Amino acid sequence: MVPHLVTALKGPLLDLEKKILDATPAIERWFRMEWQEHTPPFYCSVDLRNAGFKLAPVDTNLFPGGFNNLLPEMLPLAVQAAMAAIEKICPDAKNLLMIPEQHTRNTFYLQNIARLSAIMRHAGLNVRLGSLSPDITEPTTVELPDGQQLVIEPLERTSRRLGLKNFDPCSILLNNDLSTGIPPILENLHEQYLLPPLHAGWAVRRKSQHFACYDDVAKKFAKLIDVDQWMLNPYFTKCSGVDFQHSTGEECLADSVDALFKKINKKYREYGIEEKPFIVIKADAGTYGMGVMTVRDAAEVKHLPRKERNRMSVAQEGLPVSDVLLQEGVHTFEKINEAVAEPVVYMIDRYVVGGFYRVHTGRAVDENLNAPGMHFVPLAFEHTALPDVHAKPGAAPPNRFYMYGVVARLALLAASLELERTDPDQEVY
Repeated sequence: MVPHLVTALKGPLLDLEKKILDATPAIERWFRMEWQEHTPPFYCSVDLRNAGFKLAPVDTNLFPGGFNNLLPEMLPLAVQAAMAAIEKICPDAKNLLMIPEQHTRNTFYLQNIARLSAIMRHAGLNVRLGSLSPDITEPTTVELPDGQQLVIEPLERTSRRLGLKNFDPCSILLNNDLSTGIPPILENLHEQYLLPPLHAGWAVRRKSQHFACYDDVAKKFAKLIDVDQWMLNPYFTKCSGVDFQHSTGEECLADSVDALFKKINKKYREYGIEEKPFIVIKADAGTYGMGVMTVRDAAEVKHLPRKERNRMSVAQEGLPVSDVLLQEGVHTFEKINEAVAEPVVYMIDRYVVGGFYRVHTGRAVDENLNAPGMHFVPLAFEHTALPDVHAKPGAAPPNRFYMYGVVARLALLAASLELERTDPDQEVY
């Protein structure tokens, strides 16, 4: 299903689309050369926003859920990408241990685990599930709504290896973002491959580090195709030492918001953009759309109501928020059945393997869509990801989807740089 754009793509993005299409051979070669220097994360999903005048990533997830929302027709692509990833890491791999999140009652999430397990099995791996939860003391069978079953087992640790009873894996795939910290049972695994590495988890990772790396990638790419990098890149800054409950750090927050609005307004004037700019303030660590708010004026952060302070003071798993990312808001002018939508692109290794639209009937074009009430509409990348260079700019869905894939891969490359730069052992995983 191809969504209807509320407004036609505007001049700047039409120019960007044309430049990307014209430069497709150079772009694909550029990515190929970059992947010779950098190792992509094992898997990744990227939230994009299409403002008509700007197309940019706003979040990059290194422990993606939601594989169950991809079209079944995309599975062969995902399997091939998983094969390529595994061959680079451990060519003779036989067994894979997958460690999911601990909220095993979320059936949508468990369907994601079932889909991921199927992808890895088709890639030639024996897959079993191990839980970090102390409540899992014996193999536990979980029934899924579609009739499938998952068996989740307690982990067994030796001095140097992690596995299950009678199961010794070559590699361990984390689908748990480690928001509450790095469990000791995962440390010092010198003989097995941990995918992604521990420092990719939210116990260590910061969004501000990722977007600093994305800045570097976007500058290089914009120079390659001769465009203003702002078309692909949201401005951002960071504030530390913020305590929403006790109104600490409000001056830093207000000053930073004001400075960021000045930069955004300058670009809006340059391109004749009439929409009202906004800034998204989000916890620098964490996901699930928690600890996020939208502001349209610097004065708003000085007079937050108690309810908003309480909501912003904690992020995922109830962890307190003290560092926040201030990010230029990117409108989304795509809708499905009059509901606001944003594309989410999924990758395994360096390959786009599918995606979907996150859709929300109760949110506006300048609000966070990753919130209760959202639903998903799959994107048929296998039919529409190859660009049509002969189509009129803005008229062909394949061209828009190809742009999604290009920008998502820029975020993927930024994630690879991020993992390199934050690696405590200074090694490439």
